[in-house]
This record gives sequence, structure tokens and C-alpha cells, in this order.
Amino acid sequence: MPRTSRRPLSPSGPPPLPGPFPPPRPSAPRGRSRREERGVFAPAPATAVAAALAATLLLTAAAPAPSTAVTAAPPGIRIHDIQGPTRTSPLAGERVSAVPGIVTGVRSYGSRGFWFQDTSPDGDPRTSEGVFVHTGSAPTVRAGDDVRVSGTVTEFVPGGAGSGNQSLTEITGAEVTVASSGNAVPAPARIDDRSVPSAYTPEGDPAVGGSVNGLRLRPGTYALDRYESLEGMNVRIGSSRVIGATDPYAELWVTVKPRENPSPRGGTVYGSYRSQGAGRLQVQQLAPVAERPFPVADVGDVLSGGAEGPLDFNQFGGYTLVARTLGEVKGRGLTRERTRKQRGDQLAVATYNVENLDPKDPRAKFDALASGVVDNLAEPDIIALEEVQDDNGATDDGTVSARETLKKFTDAVVAAGGPRYDWRGIDPVDGADGGEPGGNIRQVFLYNPARVSFTDRPGGEAATATGVVSEKGRPALTHSPGRVDPADTAWQDSRKPLAGEFTFRGRPVFVVANHFTSKGGDEPLASQHQPPTRASEVRRAAQAGAVNSFVGKILKVREDADVLVLGDINDFQFSGTTDALTRGGALRAAVESLPRAERYSYVYQGSSQVLDQILTSPGIRRFAYDSVHINAEFAQQNSDHDPQVLRFRP
Repeated sequence: MPRTSRRPLSPSGPPPLPGPFPPPRPSAPRGRSRREERGVFAPAPATAVAAALAATLLLTAAAPAPSTAVTAAPPGIRIHDIQGPTRTSPLAGERVSAVPGIVTGVRSYGSRGFWFQDTSPDGDPRTSEGVFVHTGSAPTVRAGDDVRVSGTVTEFVPGGAGSGNQSLTEITGAEVTVASSGNAVPAPARIDDRSVPSAYTPEGDPAVGGSVNGLRLRPGTYALDRYESLEGMNVRIGSSRVIGATDPYAELWVTVKPRENPSPRGGTVYGSYRSQGAGRLQVQQLAPVAERPFPVADVGDVLSGGAEGPLDFNQFGGYTLVARTLGEVKGRGLTRERTRKQRGDQLAVATYNVENLDPKDPRAKFDALASGVVDNLAEPDIIALEEVQDDNGATDDGTVSARETLKKFTDAVVAAGGPRYDWRGIDPVDGADGGEPGGNIRQVFLYNPARVSFTDRPGGEAATATGVVSEKGRPALTHSPGRVDPADTAWQDSRKPLAGEFTFRGRPVFVVANHFTSKGGDEPLASQHQPPTRASEVRRAAQAGAVNSFVGKILKVREDADVLVLGDINDFQFSGTTDALTRGGALRAAVESLPRAERYSYVYQGSSQVLDQILTSPGIRRFAYDSVHINAEFAQQNSDHDPQVLRFRP
């Protein structure tokens, strides 16, 4: 699953790349659902629409709330007067008349409207000379039209006030007069390594909850301030490296800072809360993809010729160049990695999030995932799978068994030339573990019985906690497989950890498979609050504490016991979640054994980052760890996560 809650999809899921998307409906709600933004209409959930409507006006000390009695602005208002030197307009809620400018871009789908720009700038680098005019219906103007716009200045918060997003300054209820057509579009402002500061953002004002909205922009000091000072303006990037592959919504991410935190494969690594990636920029296009296919790119490819168009701000990526003209992708031939085979005396343990796998998925997905296990992961001895759905997927009819899902997957592994894996797992209580409604996702152990044996200890059920006892001075689980403290409120509506006891070459090995709660609800890096609020960390820290305590019980019996904690931790190696897992020296994050530039398993908004982890107990002193990059950096994915594998000698 993605770091945040899944974007709205049509019932049939995302369209294939790069084919044309269905046309938008004639009129769309102001909620701006994800696919609607790209000219692919899918109705936004009613709650999302309501939230977006309710948040159309941002109420801050820096931007007074408009009332039903519209105040007339002084005559002679220009766009830079509307934008002002802060993130919110000093004229919010006021009506402006005959504001002049040249149209720089027209959007006929999704949030319909156009951008226009003043040709007589005020010389203040803080004040943007462009602004978006929300029309609500297909605009009748064209790029190059010299227009006069009257309407109400509004601060719109994409995603609603609860999202923490910055607002977009707009003119709404517009009346537009075209003075002439065919004029040259204002020359673009250049966005490049030199013009964008390396420092990402100022600290927010604690007096207003950490918001940066009221702070005077410092575009020469902070990247977010630089982008905000160009909001709505015609901008240009040159040829740029792709750091976030083309997604099903016809968008990709580039960096304008090619030397900023690079990975060996072409991405930009998110290595700490202070390395946000100032050069990251989302790129979309103005033309609906039904008219002009969007380029398909993998991480490391180059958007040759760059892009030019208005700079927007949206819910799904913040500052976004909406290209009027777009270059072409030059492929760099990124290949899917293959890890080495474990030696005979090494145990290979892997984790793989298979992204809502269920029997209704195409056979091609099963075959591709199976090929990844055999060819790219080199047939690990034990695999912890996350996001295995029940036997009828998202159909919500009380089904909880995943036997058919697992049989189809293990059969595919055999067909790919791999071993006949056996499996162990525990069916969840229907609807109690979160994830896609009706899917009942869970973690499952696959293991190769020719290499490793599973120690079955009966009694493990969805609501029954497994414990740790001493047997002849060695730790043993009371239930194997078993769940770790499923009654703990930390696991409410979330996946409960699955613990299993294995034997390899006569030595017991304990494995705990996890899928911690998602980052849904966390504020984005481009939030109006700086630093952003990461509310979901509280829940994951509690989950990590419960797992740490469980591991401690095993180590109390035998301090050199071999314990592996692994799975979709949904958090970074530098996070409080990882701190809670490793507390007291119970565990070590194996990803930290990799060079810093290679620490990632997921790509989100152009940031290559760690979400999937394997952690080891102190008894596992020497190991080889590999994050096997086969999905996250590619436009065509079998899952949105990269698998991880660790090899060691018990």
C-alpha cells in the first residue's frame, strides 16, 4: 500500500500505461478527485468532496475569511497585489476588477480554469505574477489571450483543511473579457539547480500552530518559498532526471538538483527528516492524455527538453508543473535487480508486500510476482508476505480464508521453476485488520520445506496471543504460528504481527512478520505546517513497542536467540517507530548496513525511502542484506514495494 491512503480509482482500477483515459464528465465536483485532475474522472467519495468544499476558503490570521458581503478592492489591482509577499493573499475574500494579464495555460478537465500572468512585474521576487482562475466549466479563452478578469480572490486548500496542505490562491466567480488574442506567452521563469535553494523550508510560526502561511517569503533562502513565489506563473525546467516513475495518473517526478542525495540508480534518497529533496518537482501535462499520451518513464530516465507551463499546487504532490509543452523521455535502461543465491549453510529470509494479492488478480500478476521470487530473490528459504487478501478479494461477504490465494501463488512459483513452498498463517477476524474493505489482508509465511522446517504448535487463532516459554533452556512459542498480543489497542483495525518458529540445520529461528499501520493522515512534505504533523507515528510507535516487548521475552530466555522482525513497517529507518523497535538493543535495523545512498524500498513523490525492513537480534552478528529493486522505480510494477532479503548463518 502507498504511504498515504490510496487515491480514488475507477471500479476497474488504473488504466494501462500509456493508453488514453476516459473523458471527464461534463461537470465535476469541486472535490477534485485524483483521476479527475488528470482528465480521468472518477467520483470523489462524498466525504472527500464535502471536506474539499468546506475547505475552499482558508481561514488564517494572514488571510481574513471572506463574508457574503464582498468587499471591493481598490482600483488598479494587479496579479502581484493579489498574490502578495506571503503564501496567502492579502486580498482574500475581496472582489477585484479588470485585472490584466496574458493567458498562459488552459485546463479543460478536472479543476477547470486557466492561468494568466501580468506582463508588467513589480520587481519583488516574493510576489508571483501569475494566478489561477477557477471557472468550473470549460474555459473559452486560449493561451496568448490578453484578458481582463474580475472576480473574488479565494484561498483554496486542495484536500481540505484537515490535509495540512498549503492553499492555492485563485480568482473565482470570474468575469473575463478578451482584449486581444495571439499574443506571446510571458517568458518562463527558470526553475533549476541555481535558482532553487538547497534549504527546503523555514520553520513554521509556533504562535499559529507551526504554520508558514503568514511568514514573509524568502525565495532566495528556501525551496518552498521559491516555488510559492512562482505559484501560477509560467515556468520552465530544462532536461531533468526522472526520480519518480510515471504513475497511472499521468504524472512523474523529476529533480532540478541532479547532485542532491542521489541513489546509484538515479533516484533521490530521503535519508532524514531534514533531507526533503528541494529539487523534487511533479510534472503533469495540460493536454488530456486521450489527446496526447503522457510519456512513460522509469527512475533514472531523462525528461529531455524539459517542460514549460504554469506552476500549480495540488493535493497529490504539492507544487506541480502543468506542462503546456513537454519534452520526451530518454530511457537509461534501468533493469530489475537480482540478488545472489544463499550458500548451503546460510538461511535466506525475505519480506515482500504483494499489494492486495487475491485470486481475482490477473494471472500475469501472479506469474510476475512468482518470477520475482525465483529469479530476482533467488528462492529465499522463508518469505514473509504482506497484503495477502482472502479468497474473493474485496468482495465483502464474510470470507476470511486465503487458501486459494496462496495456492495460486505457490503454484505460480513452481511454474516459474522455483520450489514448492509450504505456508503458515492465521485467518483474521472479518473486517478487523484494516486494508481494502472486504479484502482481509494479512501476513503469511512461505517456507521451502527442503531447506527449513516449521515448528507447529497448535492453538494460534486470530484473537489468541502467542507467548514465550523456556524448553530445556531454549525459548519456544506457545503457539506457532501465533499472533503477537492481538488484543492490544495498538492493533485495532490494523494487521496483527504473525510469529513463527522455524528450524534450520538444527537451530531454532524466530520470525515475526509485520504490517504496521499506514501513514494515512500524515501531512505532506509541502505542508503549511513545518515541520509537518506525522500523526500516524504515534500508532506505529505503540505497535513497535509491543513487538519490541515480545522480542525481549525471547531474548530473556536466551540472549543469543536468532530473531528476525520484518515486513512493511511503513516507516523510515530514522523514525521513532524504528527507535521503538530497537529499544534496549533488542533489534538492529539491517538496512543501516547498506550505504546511505542504497537505503530505500519505496518511491513516493520522488523520494526513494525505507518502508520495508528486516531487523535482527544481537545473536545474528554477521549477515548480508539486500534491498532488491524490482518494482518501486518502474512505471510497470508488480507491487509498489521492493522486497528485502537477509542471509545469515544461524
